Amino acid sequence: MKKGNLLSGKMSGSTVKKEWFFDRVCGEQIVVYTEDGKLVELEGENEESGAVLGNIYKGKVANVVPGMQAAFISCGMARNCYLPLDEGAARFASYDGSFSSSVRDLKEGDEVLVQVVKAPRGNKGAKVSLDLSIVGKTLIYLPRTDFLGISRKIEDPDIRTALLKEAERQRLPGEGFILRTAAANATRRHLKTECEFLRRIYRSAMETALTAPVGTAVYREADLPFKVLRDSLGDGVNKLYVADKELYERILTIARMRPDLGEKRVVFYTGETSIYKHFGLSEQIRALAQPMIRLENGAYLIFDRTEAMTVIDVNTGKFTGENDLESTVFETNLLAAREIARQVRLRNAGGIVAVDFIDMAEEAHRTAVTEELERALSSDRSNCRVLPMNDLCVTLFTRKRTNREISSMLLQPCRHCGGRGEELSDLYMALLIRSALLDCFAEGYRSAIVELNDELMKSILFGRYFRADVAGIWKDKRIYLIPNKELQQENFTVRGDNSNALTLPDTAQILY
Repeated sequence: MKKGNLLSGKMSGSTVKKEWFFDRVCGEQIVVYTEDGKLVELEGENEESGAVLGNIYKGKVANVVPGMQAAFISCGMARNCYLPLDEGAARFASYDGSFSSSVRDLKEGDEVLVQVVKAPRGNKGAKVSLDLSIVGKTLIYLPRTDFLGISRKIEDPDIRTALLKEAERQRLPGEGFILRTAAANATRRHLKTECEFLRRIYRSAMETALTAPVGTAVYREADLPFKVLRDSLGDGVNKLYVADKELYERILTIARMRPDLGEKRVVFYTGETSIYKHFGLSEQIRALAQPMIRLENGAYLIFDRTEAMTVIDVNTGKFTGENDLESTVFETNLLAAREIARQVRLRNAGGIVAVDFIDMAEEAHRTAVTEELERALSSDRSNCRVLPMNDLCVTLFTRKRTNREISSMLLQPCRHCGGRGEELSDLYMALLIRSALLDCFAEGYRSAIVELNDELMKSILFGRYFRADVAGIWKDKRIYLIPNKELQQENFTVRGDNSNALTLPDTAQILY
């Protein structure tokens, strides 16, 4: 074992081309990850509201419901947060380790510190926990939980033993640690430094909580770009492309402090067109709004989201194979298993996922497809658990959702059918219009006329999606919006004009 290092060797390099793309547009921070030019991850976070997952709030118990073994906590959000009182060690069940904890008795009016462990969704409030944690690159610090655990993705028994012994030396009575996968490459000095840093963050939050009013976030999890830099980058990344100057400076500062990254890999994108269009990602992103996914052999998948689960149907489509039916079906199901693992990660599907594979007669084939799905899901940063395939060739697996589903960013309930269907969201339409405007101005036009759905126009003006662009890159341009009730949500036109005098309808409105 190397001196001062808890791992005797490092993971071998990969020949896969790994690239990240960062941008700030329409009030969103957007991060895209690709491998060999193929979309693997996409996340977005609203800059104003941000993500609440991981935040610690000073809350007040609104009411306790003994029949549900739950309390509802007022934390200053739109809806009260849900606090289960009988979970015990369930929150840390995905890690190996020892645990001992007791749930305190709560009564209405008590002030408590709670942490969001599941973001609000739809009509449901956030799920919170009394077991607080502060996440670092290699450690998760548990200031009030007597627990010592380690990521199951660290499989070498010698490395696991060494890491757990080191964590035991670092922790104080009553507190705990979870060693993350990145800890396998950490030195003892790094672990100690990060441990002390996380303790300081927690103590600062506690000092804030002493005088803060109820509803205050005494600790906020890092924003999306920083979390990506902390959790995802490092070994094997080729380039980081950043399209926003301010964000570029932030990422460059962090990269200079990262020996596994370095500033040479960070590139400021200065192209006139959208960064997603320039790198051929626009169509891949648009495909995420569609329920159908085509496979390489002509077969396809159908994704159907419900309130309780995600259902995926596998179909042979145009693929007929070259051998017997069983071989054709088996080959399609194997290909589907790999694509399903990619799609649930890309779409950030969470909870229960049910997959209806094409019927296979041979048990060996059913087992092989299940194993292929497990193998493909093993690269997912979220925890997944696959159940055996049943005789109907239906497989269930669970996946922990780490952020909002991408569908909630790209889609919204349809305005015209009472919410029974979906249409492209106002945010996503704003992104598409912005890309078209960039193309228009890249052709040398000083003015642009956008004709679009009237409701979408109202949303763009009210939401001020383009306020940063109008004050920055478009400060010398003129953009006019023309509402059209006959246009569907997804239809719009953009045309450029360099005339000194424009002839426009009375309904036209200049952008901000």
